[in-house]
Amino acid sequence: MEVTDRIASLEQRVQMQEDEIQLLKSALADVVRRLNLSEEQQAMGSRRGPTKARPMIATLPLRPTVNNGTILPKKGSGTLPSPSGSGSRKDTSALANKRTNSNEHVGTLTRKDSGDSKGNRTRAGSTGSNSSGKKTHSNPPHEGYVKMYLKGRPITMFMPKDQVESYCLEAKAELPISKLKLDWVYGYRGRDCRSNLYLLPTGETVYFIASVVVLFNVDEQLQRHYTGHTDDIKCLAVHPDKITIATGQVAGTSSDGKQLAPHVRVWDSVSLNTLHVLGAGFFDRALVCLAFSKSNGGNTLCVVDDSNDHVLSVWDWQREDRLAEVKCSNESVFAVDFHPTDSNIVVTCGKSHLHFWNLEKGMLVRKQGLFEKQEKPKFVLCVTFAENGDAITGDSSGNILLWGKGTNRISHVIQGAHEGSIFALCMLRNGTLVSGGKDRRLISWDSSYQQIQTVEVPELFETVLIGTTKNFVLQGSLDGEFIPITQGHTDELWGLAVHPWKSQFLTCGYDRQVNLWDSGSHQLIWTKTVEDAALSAGFHPTGAVVAIGTQTGRWLVLDTDSKDLVTVHTDGNEQLSVMSYGPDGNFLAIGSHDNYIYVYAVAENGRKYSRVGKCSGHSSFITHLDWSVDSQYLVSNSGDYEILYWIPSVCKQVVSVETTRDIEWATYTCTLGFQVFGLWPDGSDGTDVNGVSRSNDKSLLVTGDDFGKVHLFSYPCSQFRAPSHVYGGHSSHVTNVTFLYDDSYVVSTGGKDMSVMQWRIV
Repeated sequence: MEVTDRIASLEQRVQMQEDEIQLLKSALADVVRRLNLSEEQQAMGSRRGPTKARPMIATLPLRPTVNNGTILPKKGSGTLPSPSGSGSRKDTSALANKRTNSNEHVGTLTRKDSGDSKGNRTRAGSTGSNSSGKKTHSNPPHEGYVKMYLKGRPITMFMPKDQVESYCLEAKAELPISKLKLDWVYGYRGRDCRSNLYLLPTGETVYFIASVVVLFNVDEQLQRHYTGHTDDIKCLAVHPDKITIATGQVAGTSSDGKQLAPHVRVWDSVSLNTLHVLGAGFFDRALVCLAFSKSNGGNTLCVVDDSNDHVLSVWDWQREDRLAEVKCSNESVFAVDFHPTDSNIVVTCGKSHLHFWNLEKGMLVRKQGLFEKQEKPKFVLCVTFAENGDAITGDSSGNILLWGKGTNRISHVIQGAHEGSIFALCMLRNGTLVSGGKDRRLISWDSSYQQIQTVEVPELFETVLIGTTKNFVLQGSLDGEFIPITQGHTDELWGLAVHPWKSQFLTCGYDRQVNLWDSGSHQLIWTKTVEDAALSAGFHPTGAVVAIGTQTGRWLVLDTDSKDLVTVHTDGNEQLSVMSYGPDGNFLAIGSHDNYIYVYAVAENGRKYSRVGKCSGHSSFITHLDWSVDSQYLVSNSGDYEILYWIPSVCKQVVSVETTRDIEWATYTCTLGFQVFGLWPDGSDGTDVNGVSRSNDKSLLVTGDDFGKVHLFSYPCSQFRAPSHVYGGHSSHVTNVTFLYDDSYVVSTGGKDMSVMQWRIV
């Protein structure tokens, strides 16, 4: 036996042993995860009522540095350490002086003083101001109101008669006993991110959306979540040990306007603990791609940021030590990877470039890929490696190019492998190359790069996972049968409605998709594309139909079971921000951005509509609506913080405080009013809180804000700066929140992050 043959057989044996060790590690990781899960269930079972010391559960991220669903009582500043989804928050100092509430008597009541609740849902960035309502002393009994200021405007909120004697403004509100735990995340970020979908040996699929990494076990229909990030995640890499994961995030803004640095987090996928945080203060704007080395035990990590020069840096991640850095390209960079057998060679590709880098004495030395006779593509989109060390690239011309090991020259070309761009290349262990392109085809190639027509992939590799630009994750085999395991919206998300008696909810957004979801099975029941961007939705009390409001003033009613169109109407030509049926099902109220509330009489279980009229009196757009329990009254909020009351059957405004102060409301979605004003932190303007929902048992209040946070308060929330449990996960403004009909879950929608999150109440 020749020396080379003996070395080759030894290498093979070492590789086989490494694979066996890998499998053992994965099996152990899975055992640990299952143990943790059973311990958590036992702990949940043994807890009767709240205890101060909750058992540390390994399926929750146990990091001292990250506020992950912890209690953040509002301090004097009232700001939360969290990212701003809307991005453009400028605090105007003109209104920063704290106002104290004047205690004047309200003699003649103007329309603005008869308020009970109000809010705003502007999509633009908000200019800051002051909402501090400090009372010098509580009202004399005959007054019975509380006044607070938003953007310098006084808002007077009258309390129910039976609370006038006993109410004390200085009393401290209690934190709710219940808490939220992230149960499920709907959606996947495939539209503008690459190389972000991996299958772990434990059977879990790993991907991200918003600021959450999802570990989804499809067979067991279980999700776990890593929630260490504070803003949008843009890239993900899995270590050769298949347990350690690195993820990179964008720069964010906290609620007090401070910049949050982009950084890489390295974490353990079994315990979900953060192991290392790299590059805070070094990276610029965002991280676009990263990769672990393969040959030196995965000790090094290469990262490219989104600065003008797209700086490439190489890190010893365990020591958090930067080994080298270099300006990579002033054009976009799409992918980076280490050579499989030489951890000193890194390849980057992007707009009109392919670079081979060699790490020598703390310096990265560049060799440009030479296209020579081959026409240079506009974009080199992806890179992987063959077993022999050749680099393989896919480009926007639809060609697959092979680059000889250790050289920067082309050794083989598969011309026109796809029609259009090639977005993904995956090398299977048996030497089969799989390519996926804009032509929506998956093609497999044998080791001599001939197309394989009928593929028989060995059983180990028969599952293929595909992430699409329409934000689907598909699972299937190379024979062509694919089922979606994850799907979501592809544009900004605003509309959310819950079914009145089933565990279902509906979402709709700017992508013109209306989706009905089952919260129990986490499956999409149906999806329908409508003609206009959809912004609001509401179910009829029977659940038979659902009304959808759009951006153009058009609204439609769909059959809940068949998704068939029941009717279409148009009111005004501006967006419809609220669609709300009365509790008895006889009326539909529609809040529009043209300052009117349109009222329709409803018959035949939501199948017949006739216009009653429009409620006119607001001086700004309608943001929220609530019906009284007896369907006789309506309360509305507008963009300029007005609170008005109506008798919808005749479209008349009610100005008498004595009539309105004791009305019992069927829902509480308004962001201002005596029962909810405590949700406003100091220093906020009226646009910071987008959505509010009261639980059906009237004990909890949940809100979604502009800083990507979901807050859980006790209800009623009628003390200034009430404390709340605060939960991150969204990386954009939380546009809507609601409880399911039985209060088992809270559902929240993220605006630009396009995610839907389901929270269990524990």
